[in-house]
Amino acid sequence: MRMRARRTARLLGACAAAAALALATPGTAQAAHGVLFIDGAPNENPSGCFPLGDFAPSEVVNLTNGVAWVWDGTDCDGRVVHSILPGSIAIGHGRSLFIE
Repeated sequence: MRMRARRTARLLGACAAAAALALATPGTAQAAHGVLFIDGAPNENPSGCFPLGDFAPSEVVNLTNGVAWVWDGTDCDGRVVHSILPGSIAIGHGRSLFIE
């Protein structure tokens, strides 16, 4: 009987810990709401990495609720060059853009 009580206590403890962890961790990343224009091409509710112009800087219109981060690498790697705030129009002086 005593062994069964220990198992039950361990099981309940593990369930409680799992529930607490699930409630404490943030949810998965969601796309920005709105439209992000890159060189006139619309991207609705964008999320992730987007390539920018290879030979000339791209015009970016950020009509979303998220900040767009311009990177000097082609796959949103390297370093952040600058940000484009929601509601802003800017020239993306980088190789790629990340928005979440």
